[in-house]
Amino acid sequence: MKRKQKKLLYRIILAGILFAILMVCEHGPESISAWTENTWLFAALCLVPYLIVGYDVLRKAVLGIIHGQVLDENFLMTVATVGAFALGDFIEAVAVLLFYQIGELFQQLATAKSRKSIADLMDIRPDIANLEAEDGTVTEVDPGEVPVGSIVVVRPGEKVPIDGVVESGTSSLNTAALTGESMPRDVLAGDEIVSGCVNLTGTLRIRTTKDFGESTVSKILELVEHSGSKKSKSERFITRFAQVYTPAVCLAALVLAFLPPVISLLIGKEVLWGQWIGRGLTFLVISCPCALVISIPLGFFGGIGCASRCGILVKGSDYLERLAALTTLVMDKTGTLTRGQFAVHEVQAVQGDPQQVLYYAACAEKDSNHPIALCIKNACGVDVSMVETNITERGGFGLHGTLADGTQLAVGNARLMQEQNITGFTEVSSEKAGAQTVVYVAKDGAFFGTILIEDPVKETSAEALKKLRAAGIDRMVMLTGDSEKAAHAVANRLGIDEYYAGLLPEDKVRRVEELIGDQDAPVGFVGDGINDAPVLALSYVGIAMGAMGSDAAIEAADVVLMDDDPMKIALARKISLKTLRIVRENVIFALGVKALCLLLGALGLAGMWLAVFADVGVMVLAVLNSMRALKAPKEDEA
Repeated sequence: MKRKQKKLLYRIILAGILFAILMVCEHGPESISAWTENTWLFAALCLVPYLIVGYDVLRKAVLGIIHGQVLDENFLMTVATVGAFALGDFIEAVAVLLFYQIGELFQQLATAKSRKSIADLMDIRPDIANLEAEDGTVTEVDPGEVPVGSIVVVRPGEKVPIDGVVESGTSSLNTAALTGESMPRDVLAGDEIVSGCVNLTGTLRIRTTKDFGESTVSKILELVEHSGSKKSKSERFITRFAQVYTPAVCLAALVLAFLPPVISLLIGKEVLWGQWIGRGLTFLVISCPCALVISIPLGFFGGIGCASRCGILVKGSDYLERLAALTTLVMDKTGTLTRGQFAVHEVQAVQGDPQQVLYYAACAEKDSNHPIALCIKNACGVDVSMVETNITERGGFGLHGTLADGTQLAVGNARLMQEQNITGFTEVSSEKAGAQTVVYVAKDGAFFGTILIEDPVKETSAEALKKLRAAGIDRMVMLTGDSEKAAHAVANRLGIDEYYAGLLPEDKVRRVEELIGDQDAPVGFVGDGINDAPVLALSYVGIAMGAMGSDAAIEAADVVLMDDDPMKIALARKISLKTLRIVRENVIFALGVKALCLLLGALGLAGMWLAVFADVGVMVLAVLNSMRALKAPKEDEA
């Protein structure tokens, strides 16, 4: 609790004690309550807790009048309570301000809790960078002063200050602040690394690839700091509603307070000024729109805070609301539903064993940096860099040549095997290969074995799509630049009925435009990189998958997922639905209670105590309900 909140709490406690004493004095035994019949004395005593708890409300009301901003909750509270004092309802006037300030304290604490979840994310900003000079000495500098291409040293327990590549050292990184995941990530020389992660074990030397201002940590914090600038439709509606509602109810309260007595005076009946002015003041207290004005933005703020704790950055409440409105979701394949990295799926040996097939393929691919070559060498597990080879690469066929011991190798596609007249060669059927890439290996002119390579579907993709369907996404479309065969295999495995293959970035834009149509349908797009940026910007909601370090994705997307788990898409949808449900509950509850109490107040059936509940009680309940948005949805909650 901050100093300002503690001060308000102490004022509430002191005023509450004095209020309780005055209540006992007024309603206690006759021997105690007799002295309260002295109106001036009792009014003076009630004025003490009134000023203790409400002096800041009175001050804001006066400043609002001076600056021309009259019709706000401070003005309504001041007019109502001063009027109550004038009518002799001293205890009621104190109660209105006391419970109003209790509501304000609840609101401040709720907002502080929401801000803390986002402020925790702010801890990823590094304070210093250990810059290594050419002579090996290390100096602490401001991260903003580190040039691109410099070496920074990150010791155990320190934050990675700037994006870069590990030059030397091995370690584990805590990425929880970025991804929401507690599992550490192991890194070694050659791995890309992003700012904001915490180094857990070994010392790392990192060669920076970006300026500090362009690093991931700076981009993320900029997004979080400006997340409140994009207001939702609900917030914009409530702002406009309050601008019309407040002067309307003030006018209604004036009419209620003075019109009936004037009519009674004109027709010669008894004029009950005190009764009708009291009703007007009660009407004024009931009408205060605090519950709506405070709880709705707080609900969205809580939803954004909850999302940030889960590794989901939402650029504003507008996009959180849009997530809940989606009916169609378009997804990229590579890197979104699949890992986007080749991996050896199966090795079939005709001669020898599978490990020998991998070894000879890795020897042939020794000097290649093609993704397929890299995945074969990784799967081999044997360092072949020192093996002497004389290999020739032929585009569209593969590689062939000899090893130092005279062994002849041919590694490539079926056309290479056929051209080299490889004995015993049998081509894998397209049905069996499916979406996999087939690499054939021949040794000394004879067929040696087959390596099946695939871009594996992520383990959570199928479950994520299932949860998205359960959360109301009734149409899912997959777009990919990959082949028809690969697209069909992935779509069939994940149960996606609609897909388009062989697309260029401009083709993806055209397809999404067709899905949006003339009716501006709420179509969301999920992509993972720079080539998806145009579609991310075009869609109703653009979601960037695994966007750590992808500047184009962060800039173009409305929602940024800080890892590449498709389950985060379903979680973001659930958070948005829960937040919208809480906001609607607050609107219906606040307007319903206020409408009923306003009617009762106008008819003289509701006094100042009911007015206190209708204003402060409803606000407190709405704020408490809004705080539920801070908690991540349960597994079965949609």
